[in-house]
Amino acid sequence: MVVLTDRTQKRLTMQTGEIAPDTTAIRSLDWDRDRFDIEFGLQNGTTYNSFLIRGEKIALVDTSHEKFRELYLDTLKGLIEPSQIDYLIISHTEPDHSGLVKDIVQLAPEITVVGSKVAIQFLEDLVHQPFKRQIVKNGDQLDLGKGHILEFVNAPNLHWPDTIFSYDAGTQVMFTCDAFGMHYCSDSTYDEDMSAIEADFRFYYDCLMAPNARSVLSALKRMDKLPEVTTVATGHGPLLSHHVTEWLDRYRRWSQAQAKAETSVVVFYVSDYGYSDRLSQAIARGITKTGVGVEMMDLKSADPQEVQETVSRAGGMAIAMPPASNKAATAAVSTILAAVKSKQVVGIFESYGGDDEPIDPLLSQFRNLGLKEGFAAIRVKETPTEATYQLCEEAGTDMGQLLTRDREIKQRKSLDSDLDKALGRISGGLYIITAQKGDIKSAMLASWVSQASFKPLGLTIAVAKDRAIESLMQVSDRFVLNILEEGNYQALMKHFLKRFPPGADRFEGVKTQTATNGSPILTDALAYVECKVESRMELSDHWIVYASVDAGRVSKADALTAVHHRKVGNYY
Repeated sequence: MVVLTDRTQKRLTMQTGEIAPDTTAIRSLDWDRDRFDIEFGLQNGTTYNSFLIRGEKIALVDTSHEKFRELYLDTLKGLIEPSQIDYLIISHTEPDHSGLVKDIVQLAPEITVVGSKVAIQFLEDLVHQPFKRQIVKNGDQLDLGKGHILEFVNAPNLHWPDTIFSYDAGTQVMFTCDAFGMHYCSDSTYDEDMSAIEADFRFYYDCLMAPNARSVLSALKRMDKLPEVTTVATGHGPLLSHHVTEWLDRYRRWSQAQAKAETSVVVFYVSDYGYSDRLSQAIARGITKTGVGVEMMDLKSADPQEVQETVSRAGGMAIAMPPASNKAATAAVSTILAAVKSKQVVGIFESYGGDDEPIDPLLSQFRNLGLKEGFAAIRVKETPTEATYQLCEEAGTDMGQLLTRDREIKQRKSLDSDLDKALGRISGGLYIITAQKGDIKSAMLASWVSQASFKPLGLTIAVAKDRAIESLMQVSDRFVLNILEEGNYQALMKHFLKRFPPGADRFEGVKTQTATNGSPILTDALAYVECKVESRMELSDHWIVYASVDAGRVSKADALTAVHHRKVGNYY
């Protein structure tokens, strides 16, 4: 982990280096960025990676974020005269990778922009000037000379619908943009220290790729047909070179587990419109936390037949309101309405794009067709904040839990009776975990807590994957473990056992004070300890969180910790 000492000074630096013959990485290092597109937290900044390939023809793979305009362009000019660049390859058009495309086109008017059909369409709205273009599809090749033959791999939805990978047969480097990346900023160009970055690698997958697990598997299948990949040149974080096989295998395993989910939800969004894609990502993350599979579909570019087939096999749909002026997107919504079935669930959310179709008429149509609401309609009336994204994630979790409720009840009943009763005799204390990151705060009643080490002082907590607080208990996050008092815990226990609606303030009506680490301390707790997450171990339905203990205090020296006695082992 990179230790950031001065949070007030935002550092932007550049790094270049040769990663293969004739191939230079141009890395824009954003050291102190602690949020990325709001919807998920960062502990270690991020990077925006671009690459220059010098064959007989010269290609630039992606650009950078517009905040790096002067730094990036000065660095590029120090490597090559921009007018000499023949091709600009667009892996996808998200602004953090294509923020300087217009600048490059102005500096090199004869450059040919290479991308998928959807990417070129998006760029026309971004560049606002004529440019040479070359549309590529899966299997197409571009010969740069000197052995650098680029083969393009179609990789839609990783994580935008326009994504392509580029494989250089001459160097065995695969340029993947967002896929296989992570938000991690350091001076290390490569992945030498696997243990330092694997938590960030997993968190990034969970946030952006898990909702697109089927697309991940499709892209990996296409990659399998290529010669060996020795380096994965990602768009964020270190390049993967020392442990390539292991990183790719993890993506494969995680995505196979997601794709095997018994139930799935289709999350429909509108690319390049308002906050649709970001809000949909937050909802999708909430759904995947419950073990429900997710398929992401862009209302603007989705094939009607594919929409119909995907909706017909799904357990539910989450739908972003499209712009009223976009005929393709509104037609896709009509296709959804024609394909739904009465036993499905649906959730609708606004995109905050300035031209949203109204929610209520569409919601009434779904109700008339017999669909249940997976979550209350999300109405976005101002620029989304951290709280908005938290609401969306929790709404997604509610939808997933609704779809899996019957299955979980069945699983509880399936445990052997004697084993169930014996396991239930394992007792534990009663605790409330509280955490705050930025404007987001959450809490959870817990009993699966145990001290785990003396040096350093540490403890473990089992956190169910679908708990809202799980998102605030990533590696390096901080929280408070509030220890409840025997004979004086009922009020707090009752409060935090309530089912809170998405986005609700879990601390309303509860007396709190603020810990040194910024998390709430429950004033009526017997004791508290301040903790920092050091590592996490994944189990089938829980994360085992190991945390070091920084500080603590007891309010009543003679009081005892509340104990939770169970009779069965298949529930808390």
